[in-house]
Amino acid sequence: MNVKLRIGDRMVYRLIFRPTIRPKFMLTRYYSYLPKGSKIIDSYYVGSTKIEIVKVPEKIRYLYFVTPKEFLLDEEKNDLLNEARSQLITYKPTEKEIASEEVARETFYNMSVRIIKSIADSRGIKLDADEIKELANILVRYTAGYGILEILLADEKVQDIYINSPIGETFVFINHADYEECETNLIPTLEEAEGWATRFRLYSGRPLDEANPVLDTEITVPGGRGRVAAITRTLSPEGLGYAIRRHREKPWTFPLFIKVKAINPLYAGLMSFIIDGARTILVAGGRGSGKTSILSSMILEIMRKFRIIVLEDTLEIPVSQIRALGYNIERLKSRSVITKVEAEMPAEEALRTALRLGDSCLFVGEVRSVEAKVLFEAMRVGALSNVVAGTIHAETAYGVYDRVVHDLGVEPTSFKAIDIINMCAMLKSPDGLHRFRRVIEVVEVRKHWKEDPMEEEGFVPLMVYSAKEDNLKPTDVLLEGESEVLNNIAKRVREWHGNWELVWENILLRSKIKETILDFAIK
Repeated sequence: MNVKLRIGDRMVYRLIFRPTIRPKFMLTRYYSYLPKGSKIIDSYYVGSTKIEIVKVPEKIRYLYFVTPKEFLLDEEKNDLLNEARSQLITYKPTEKEIASEEVARETFYNMSVRIIKSIADSRGIKLDADEIKELANILVRYTAGYGILEILLADEKVQDIYINSPIGETFVFINHADYEECETNLIPTLEEAEGWATRFRLYSGRPLDEANPVLDTEITVPGGRGRVAAITRTLSPEGLGYAIRRHREKPWTFPLFIKVKAINPLYAGLMSFIIDGARTILVAGGRGSGKTSILSSMILEIMRKFRIIVLEDTLEIPVSQIRALGYNIERLKSRSVITKVEAEMPAEEALRTALRLGDSCLFVGEVRSVEAKVLFEAMRVGALSNVVAGTIHAETAYGVYDRVVHDLGVEPTSFKAIDIINMCAMLKSPDGLHRFRRVIEVVEVRKHWKEDPMEEEGFVPLMVYSAKEDNLKPTDVLLEGESEVLNNIAKRVREWHGNWELVWENILLRSKIKETILDFAIK
């Protein structure tokens, strides 16, 4: 950009520096203008917050330009909120008032309403009930709440939030459902980030300090929730940093996955049949491939008459929302294998407890430690008579075997307790600029092998992803009725025993039902 400058021209500062501002009552800084030459390619509202997706010249990633209502308040309301905040932060809540985040938020909201009314009356400012409520919610967000994190988590299209160290020097980055990684116009301060860390420690009961530099926990705010990974010194030389994975508020279902082309109707029908047949399933893939979402959607395929137990070390599966749909579901939380908080029960003991809680379907958030031995042994000896499913990090079916047997120490004979492996992947477009999630393979684990399932053909694909057609295709093994898992399910049903055509008709019927549900929802 060629710009002619004169002596004393202050435009030079605009070329070198990016000015930021912040209201007095909040700690986050932001810039309120669009970069020169930028182009708005999309815009939408999340509540009263305006979101603009901006293409900035000479930058690869998009700019996620956020303008919440508090950025637009006039000077009078800004001063009012600043005074209200000064009064509010002097209050020392009782232990009962901060027993949970919900109680603390309600306490501070009620106080905010009273303080704002009092200040407005003393200054002769006329505010109606809606304005008082709006200002109180803003004040709570930046005192008892999580500030800008609440704004970002309220957007359903935000999938990840990254706040890198050193905090205060870099902008917040997000991963957007439509525009992938974006830079925002927000810069949190170190003081604000330390406030978040205090709340995460308080409500998780887990430490975050130089002796324990990693904290895994959850965040739940109005409009969104997510999984938090926080780091600090000594792991992070430059101090605090955060990565937040936003969870979908409404559970994923097979029809929803069909809509976004992650699966097709035949996969939905096949897995519905397998789940009804009380088989054991592992959902494998890399980070961000959609493993937990696929696992959550499988829970909704279970008939409501069956009890369900969910075991996780970090709460990701939307148990509350599933329970609200009428499911009989119990959630257990085990010790994180990363943070290793002594006050929490180890995963293997939590799993043994789950096995003693009665006849239930069991879903394990992630199989990643010594609890794998307990899980596979229980499946092998028949301690579980309902569907058992979990997720694991691996890129191929053999990678699952390698991780379970060689890394986690499960006996090869116990590994045979797994019936089906679902492989998920994050795929890229040819130019590398776009990503999309797909289930790329459904693999049956045969039981005849002795030493190596790969060499002895112990892994038999039932469905395989075709990149050319962007679709899961059934293999001849599935089409010709040679699946041992499906035939074993059929043997337990008098009408299906020895009749593959009826089994296949049932799978296709389930596929059609999922497709019809989606068509009806779209209409």
